[in-house]
Amino acid sequence: MIKINEIKLPLESDEGALLQSAAKALRCSPKKITGIEIAKKAVDSRKKDNIYFVYNVNVTVDGDEDSLIASCRNPKVEKGVKYEYSAPELRRTSKLRPVIAGFGPAGFFAALILAREGLRPVVFERGNDVDTRTKDVESFWIDKKLNTSSNVQFGEGGAGTFSDGKLTTGIKDPLCRKVIDELVLHGAPEEIKYSSHPHIGTDRLGEVVKAFREEIISLGGEIHFGQQVTDIIISNGVAQGVTVKRADGTFYDFETDTVIMSIGHSARDTVEMLYKKGVKMMQKPFSVGVRIEHPREMIDRAQYGSFAGHPALGAANYKMACHPEHGRGAYTFCMCPGGTVVAAASEENTVVVNGMSRYARDGENSNAALLVGIEPESFESEHPLAGIELQRKIERTAFIESGGDYSAPCQTVGDFLNNVPSKKLGNIKPTCPTGVTPGDIRRILPRKVTDTMAAALYKMDNMLKGFALPDAPLTAPETRSSSPVRILRDEIFQANIRGIYPCGEGAGYAGGIVSAAVDGIRCAHAVMLDENDEW
Repeated sequence: MIKINEIKLPLESDEGALLQSAAKALRCSPKKITGIEIAKKAVDSRKKDNIYFVYNVNVTVDGDEDSLIASCRNPKVEKGVKYEYSAPELRRTSKLRPVIAGFGPAGFFAALILAREGLRPVVFERGNDVDTRTKDVESFWIDKKLNTSSNVQFGEGGAGTFSDGKLTTGIKDPLCRKVIDELVLHGAPEEIKYSSHPHIGTDRLGEVVKAFREEIISLGGEIHFGQQVTDIIISNGVAQGVTVKRADGTFYDFETDTVIMSIGHSARDTVEMLYKKGVKMMQKPFSVGVRIEHPREMIDRAQYGSFAGHPALGAANYKMACHPEHGRGAYTFCMCPGGTVVAAASEENTVVVNGMSRYARDGENSNAALLVGIEPESFESEHPLAGIELQRKIERTAFIESGGDYSAPCQTVGDFLNNVPSKKLGNIKPTCPTGVTPGDIRRILPRKVTDTMAAALYKMDNMLKGFALPDAPLTAPETRSSSPVRILRDEIFQANIRGIYPCGEGAGYAGGIVSAAVDGIRCAHAVMLDENDEW
């Protein structure tokens, strides 16, 4: 396989043009190329009057590849390496079935790997299956009746199910390719294999997750919805089983020596339970802020100029970061082109917001989180769970400030920068489905956060024209971008209580769908390699 990098083509180009360009790069006839596969496709929009696609491709040829690479003398041509996933040797000797708490990306990838090895994992998910869960979420958004077990945070697919389905990640782990390949195998769009900004869309994620569920069950695994792991049964520092709470409020015990805790970043009660059981954990930095919304067409014009609206481009993305003078770092996160702000509370009498896009990304507004990092030094105590309490304090204050009806506090950028409460909003309609209440977000977020946000808005407006649009609504608070806790584990992925495997975002080892899925695979591998059935 030969890899050719940085093939530049106009937006209107087709596969034929890509083949011709690949042949030109290799200085050979197109007929010599027997296969071509897009490895990466990105948009170069640095010059607004000349926007084009940039491709990396893998090709196979008729003849000796090494000789062709040497003879073409092109620095953008190199020997390609085909990724192949290889599972570790199965050494597990225990006859007990492994348990997985939580069925988000970390959980369903861990379950899939273990099921394929014949280990018949048992999954307990506190929320409902994705179809029932969708009804629970819609009921909250319409009637403001929160189901604290099944919502935007809890249920089949995890928090990512009600998001953009964004698959970008900062980690370089080779298992990222395994994750993408499995998502496509289970129904995700083929383009996520090569897109520089891959996403699935909340309207497609549900079907993908169900396909994972079906395979796991077909291989002997079990998935129990509406059932929450509420306790770990421990003897002599070793897990012996779990206590599970059914939806009807009754409890039962399940014997196991292996518990993968893929609980997600919002399972605060489960983290508190683990802390009380003696599982070691520590404070971790996290971020808080708001969701900022702009008209999608405005963002498209800012990013693509006269090419905005071109059918080959779709809705525009952005990603920015800055460090205002005397302030903390601020950045945009989880940008949702053509998406909506969503009400994402999982505890009563709290307000939390997030962002979501459908696959088409054709909504009227685009939104992103505008976040500021908070270090443990700013927590109110040295307790390992102090970050959780800070999150709760912000979310409860937001609930009170917005009138106690699950609408979200909202302030225009113009009023925020002028330090005056918003009494009414401008021409950009906020999309939060539970509604918004105009007010002052400085009454909700820590002062160091709002001061940094104000300075960042000016700086980011220089990076992206119109970002500090006075009418742009700021909807608060975004508090669940990551976990404020890290549950400690060792080199074999186990906590200080043996048999417990802290995993994914909730344990502090991931930050998004792909990295959580990779961590789920890593934990499954650790379970497969565990030969010790008697601690």
